[in-house]
Amino acid sequence: MITYVKRAKLDMAAVLELYEAVEWSNYTRQPQMLEQALANSLLVIAAFDGEKLVGLLRAVGDGYSVLFVQDILVLPAYQRMGIGRQLMELLLASYPNIYQLHLLTDREEKTKAFYESLGFRAVDTIDCVAYTYIER
Repeated sequence: MITYVKRAKLDMAAVLELYEAVEWSNYTRQPQMLEQALANSLLVIAAFDGEKLVGLLRAVGDGYSVLFVQDILVLPAYQRMGIGRQLMELLLASYPNIYQLHLLTDREEKTKAFYESLGFRAVDTIDCVAYTYIER
């Protein structure tokens, strides 16, 4: 049975294994940055199968007008089991009056379908454009 814990005390080795499993190497190459990012996030929700960390959502923002889903990841063996959806639903339940909820993701059809099923819309469909700046 999968359990969900807000603001869980996380073992960084397990967190790094999760990020490695989904090939998010920017985080795994900079574990101190990831540890600080987790500590300074507005909300972190972890999914566990027993003691095993199988999913994680990390949100940043002010909690009133804007939230940004910075990270949402599920171990590959646990994907398509509703864990990602449950993480998002727990986030939305935690901030029911949030004005804007944003995220940035890849263009894979399965990813787009997942977020659209949750009510997200691509910014170009609402006559907007998104910009990002990445320090290199």
